[in-house]
Amino acid sequence: MDYKQTVEYLFNSTPVFEKVGTSAYKEGLSNTLALDEHFGHPHTHFKSIHIAGTNGKGSCSHTIAAILQSAGYKVGLYTSPHLVDFRERIRVNGVCIDEQYVIDFVENERHFFEPLHPSFFELTTALAFKYFAEQKVDVAIIEVGLGGRLDCTNIITPLVSVITNISLDHTMFLGDTLAKIATEKAGIIKQNVPVVIGEAIDETRPVFERIAREHNAPIVFAEDSSDIVSAKVDGLNGIDYTTTCYGTFKGALGGFYQVKNANTILHVVDLLRSSNMSIPTACVQ
Repeated sequence: MDYKQTVEYLFNSTPVFEKVGTSAYKEGLSNTLALDEHFGHPHTHFKSIHIAGTNGKGSCSHTIAAILQSAGYKVGLYTSPHLVDFRERIRVNGVCIDEQYVIDFVENERHFFEPLHPSFFELTTALAFKYFAEQKVDVAIIEVGLGGRLDCTNIITPLVSVITNISLDHTMFLGDTLAKIATEKAGIIKQNVPVVIGEAIDETRPVFERIAREHNAPIVFAEDSSDIVSAKVDGLNGIDYTTTCYGTFKGALGGFYQVKNANTILHVVDLLRSSNMSIPTACVQ
């Protein structure tokens, strides 16, 4: 198969949520764990940052990846969905995964994964983790696909967990209240791993606090201590920020909600710096 045929195979032979909805959702991690074992537990070969939430995951993921790359790290980025090309989902230092790698992965491994009948996202996650391990990335930014607790990305133990916000989404899987959805998304919180909550409300804050306490995970509510002194929207040219720790800089992404994302990102950077990652101020600006 060539690359086009390979991608068509992936979309046509595995359930894809964007195409068929609920029938593509596979609860549980059995397939993920089987794939992970088959490939030698690749997720253990790189550091990671895990990002969940209803909105803002993509913006936070791409921006954190850009900051770390600017700081000199080799950075993997796993996001979904893609806009034009499947390869957009899996990048290293901004460069999409090579077409031939995707072809070889399917050709060489289909004898193993076809009997498992994995979902599209389960298989794509296994591909991403294998690729990042072989590329020897320093750190990978991993965006949750759906929910958190049972999402197939949730086998990682990251440096920092991030939950941007909670609203009613995918209620057939995650629950019909904000507290239930928060519980599912808070499933990415790991033992002793700090977690940044971008935005919380009265219904979700106690959920995050309880689950963080159960896992002895230091928790930061970004909106409680904003690093941003002021944010001025500059027409179509993004937002001019003034911050307490990182001076002034322009954010390329416009829209009022990006201010909350930016504050979340700065708190993540604070935690990474406190864990001895070298991230010069200039790389944030």
